[in-house]
Amino acid sequence: MIVGLDMGGTHIDAVIIEDGRIIKTVKKPNDRDNVFQSIWTTLKELLLGHDKSKISRINLSTTVSTNAIVENNTSSVGMIIQSGPGLPHDFLACGDENVFISGYVNHGGKLVRELELKEIEEAVSLFKEKNIEACAVVTKFSNRNPNHEIKIKELLSKDFSNITMGHTMSGKLNFPRRVFTSYLNAAVHNTFMNFSNNIRRSCQKEGIHAPLFILKADGGTMSLEAAEKKPVETILSGPAASFMGISAMLETDKDAILLDIGGTTTDIFFLADGVPLFEPLGIQINSYKTLVRSVYSVSIGLGGDSSINIDKGNIRIGPHREGKPYAFGGPKPTPTDAMIVLGEIQAGDRKLAYDSMNILGKQLGLSELDTAKLILETMGDMVKDKISELLYEINSRPVYTVKELLHGKKLNPKLIHIIGGPAKVLAPYLEKKLSIPCHCPKNYHIANAVGAALAKPTAEINMLADTSQGILSVSELGIYEKINKDFSLDSARKKAIELLKEHAKSIGAYAEEIEAEIVEESFFNKVSGFYTTGKNIRIKAQIKPGLLEVLNHEG
Repeated sequence: MIVGLDMGGTHIDAVIIEDGRIIKTVKKPNDRDNVFQSIWTTLKELLLGHDKSKISRINLSTTVSTNAIVENNTSSVGMIIQSGPGLPHDFLACGDENVFISGYVNHGGKLVRELELKEIEEAVSLFKEKNIEACAVVTKFSNRNPNHEIKIKELLSKDFSNITMGHTMSGKLNFPRRVFTSYLNAAVHNTFMNFSNNIRRSCQKEGIHAPLFILKADGGTMSLEAAEKKPVETILSGPAASFMGISAMLETDKDAILLDIGGTTTDIFFLADGVPLFEPLGIQINSYKTLVRSVYSVSIGLGGDSSINIDKGNIRIGPHREGKPYAFGGPKPTPTDAMIVLGEIQAGDRKLAYDSMNILGKQLGLSELDTAKLILETMGDMVKDKISELLYEINSRPVYTVKELLHGKKLNPKLIHIIGGPAKVLAPYLEKKLSIPCHCPKNYHIANAVGAALAKPTAEINMLADTSQGILSVSELGIYEKINKDFSLDSARKKAIELLKEHAKSIGAYAEEIEAEIVEESFFNKVSGFYTTGKNIRIKAQIKPGLLEVLNHEG
C-alpha cells in the first residue's frame, strides 16, 4: 500500500494506491501558516479505516522549496567563492554576503595555490556580524579536488551548522551553475527542515512508521533524510508530480504535449516519441541557472483562480491569483467563475459568479454568458500561443530526452494529455485550438498525488578516472580513490554501475527497483611530449524516472 501526497499552494491532494488500484482520495485546504495541521488532518482523513501497518512507503511532492525561492523567503546566505584566475567573478555574487578568496586548483585537480586562512577567518567574522544563517563554499574544480572546500567547512563549522559544499551538489563541470546550486541549497535548507519536521510529527501522531520519500525535479524520489541534505533537488517537485501523474494515467509512444492546469499556474511538458524531454544542463529558477537535473517544464501564470481584468478593451487573465474565485467570496472574477456561469462546474454561489461576469461584460459590451465563453476561448489561445513559442525554441536546438540526445529531431505533437482542476472543461477548447486530440484521464483532479505515489527513486553520478594521476573521483558521493595505470574503460563502466547502485540504496531505493544505465562515456589518452602518460575516462550513469506500479485504469 503506497500513500501519495501532493502539497500544492492551495490544496493537499492525497491518495492510497494498492496493487495498481486507487483505493481512496482526499483533497484538503493547505494552510501554509500551519503546515503540521494541514498534513496531519489530511493523513488522518485519508487513512481512516485502513491498516497503517500495510503502508510500504509515503511519497510526497511539495512546493515548499520553490515557493521559498520565488517569494524570496529564504535564509540569509554567506558565500565563500574561490573562482581562480581568468574569470570575472562579480556575476557569481549571489549570496547576502559574498567573499572571494585566493588559492586554486587546476582543471586536473592539482593544487596550484594554497588557501589563505586569514581570508576565511575574516569571512567568518563578517558572517557573524551580519547574522548570516547559512553558508555555502564553492571552489573552482572542486569536483576534481574538494580539499579546499572541506578545509573551509571545518573552519566554518565552529560557528555555523548549515553549510553546503559545492562538490557535493554535482560532478558536472560548470562552475557558475555549481555556485548558484550551492547558494540555493543553503538558502532553502532551513525552510525544508521545518517542512520535514512537520511531516515526521504528523506521521508520529498518526502512528505511521513507513519510509518517507520526496519527489525531485527529475520525476524521481529520494528519501526524506537524503532530501534534508540536498533540498535543492526538491525544487519543481510539484511539476514533476504532474508529469509522473500524467505518465501513469495516459500512456503514449508519440510526440505529445502534457498540461497540468491548476488554480494558479499551467505547467507544460513535452514527450518525444513517448519519452520526456529533459533539461540537459539543469533547471533555471528565477535568475539562477542550476545543476539540478530535471524534466523539461515551463510554468505560466494561468489557472482556474487567476484574476481577470480588462485592459484596453481586452480580457487579461493572470498572471497573478488575488484570492478565491468571486463565487467563493473572492475579490476578482476568475476563469472558475466563468465555468460556473457556463454550467461546467457545480460549486460556489452561482449568483456571485454571474455578478462577476456582469462586471466584466459591461466593459466589453457582452452578456454574462458571452463573457464567460470569451474567457475560456482566451485561456485556450494563451495556452496555444505559449506552446507554439516553446515548440519553436525546442526545435531550434538539439532535443534532449531522459534517454539520449536526439540528433535532427523536430517535435511534432500528435496529441495532448491534460490534468488539473479545469482540465475537463478546457480540453475541448484546446483540442479545437491546436487541432489535435486532447485526452483527460478519469482521475484528472488527483493526478499529481498519483504521480507522487508511483514515482521511483532516481539518481545520477558523474565519474572521472585519471590514470596519469592515479585518481578516480565521484564528487557528488565524496569518493576520491586511488587507481592503477591498468584501469580501463570496462573497469570504469562496472565501477560506475556499482557505485550508482550503492548510492541509490543510500537514498532509499530497494534493490528490485534499481535499473542502472550508462548514458554517456568518453575515453582519451593523455600525452606529454611524445609519450602517453595515462588515460582520462569519464562516465555518466543514471537511474531514470519510472513508475513503481502500473496503474490499473479500471480501478
